[in-house]
Amino acid sequence: MKYIIILGDGMAGEPLDCLGGRTTMEEAATPELDDLAKKSEIGLVSMVPEGMAPGSDTANLSILGYDPRVYYTGRSPLEALSVGVEMLENDVSFRCNLVTLTEEASLPYEDQIMIDHSSDEISTEDAGILLETLKQSVQKPGMEFFQGTSYRHLLLWKEGRVPDLTPPHDILTKPVRAFLPEEPVLLEMMKESYRLLKDHPLNVRRKARGLHPANAIWFWGAGKKPCLPDFREKTGKRGVMISAVDLLKGIAAGSGMKVLSVEGATGGLDTNYEGKAEAAVRALLEEDYDFAYIHVEAPDEMGHQGSMEKKIRSIEFLDQRLIRTVRSAMDASKEEYRMLILPDHPTPVKVRTHTADPVPYLLYDSREKQKTGGADCYCERTAAESGRWLKEGYHLIEHLFEY
Repeated sequence: MKYIIILGDGMAGEPLDCLGGRTTMEEAATPELDDLAKKSEIGLVSMVPEGMAPGSDTANLSILGYDPRVYYTGRSPLEALSVGVEMLENDVSFRCNLVTLTEEASLPYEDQIMIDHSSDEISTEDAGILLETLKQSVQKPGMEFFQGTSYRHLLLWKEGRVPDLTPPHDILTKPVRAFLPEEPVLLEMMKESYRLLKDHPLNVRRKARGLHPANAIWFWGAGKKPCLPDFREKTGKRGVMISAVDLLKGIAAGSGMKVLSVEGATGGLDTNYEGKAEAAVRALLEEDYDFAYIHVEAPDEMGHQGSMEKKIRSIEFLDQRLIRTVRSAMDASKEEYRMLILPDHPTPVKVRTHTADPVPYLLYDSREKQKTGGADCYCERTAAESGRWLKEGYHLIEHLFEY
């Protein structure tokens, strides 16, 4: 038996008036998911424990069976595992986003507005150029910047402190004043980055091309060194992780799963859906892994952008380019498999950030191809109508593995 999780990050949402009260999941053309829904178990699951922030960090720990209340120490430390940063017990890691603030000359830094948490999903190459500037001019003693992917980078503070910080995607369209860190050294670095980067030649060229400049850094997701039990020892399954983002790769590295790299895989709408699917199938059928986790970031990013059209397209790409590829290959192989499809959290386009609402899940078992009594489609509505709700989401993987 093979096991698969396909994670459409932030795929769930809320009803939109312009769609006649439908969500982006309902509006998207998803023939594969609709067909699977008729033969699958549909339900709701809460991946973020009550009282914790609804992030991909806590939610994806839950999906992999790790109770966030026990194992969560912060988002950035998980990403540090992917980047290969060695952390000691008293070190603190921070996510460092390259963001876009307004550049109103008449206003101080504190009154600039957060325009884009991702600087138009800046390329890793461009980000590296700006990060070198930060290393030379902004980095403080006892601190070190490390490059990640796209806009997602890391600051390590040796024997540092863990302050309260706000994710930049939570304050889009708002002045930053009310959300600035109280930690003086972090605030100084953020203000200095804005002074240096807004006129950087690379950003001048980006603006000339109609792109958002990466004109400031924003710290968040601070935490100390994590410790995750080995996934294989915990579940008895040899697993692979396929993702373009350091958070998921870090969780995999910390839990002993193999991380597979896929050429052309990005955190955006243009990711290599087919390549991710093919890598998973190859690992399951040719390399004899038991479990594959395929993560797609695009729906979440499109939700943060507030783009209904692009979020719908990302869900359609997930359905027709990734799920179809996986399903066709697994069916052709005659290998029995169970496949769980779900988001980690909702990212509604009208709020442009995460919410803690339960998410819909679909669980398909290839041994039950003639199963009836499912739903007409897979979406938030049919999941709610099923009457199934798992409150402690970290137990869902036990259901997938038939424990």
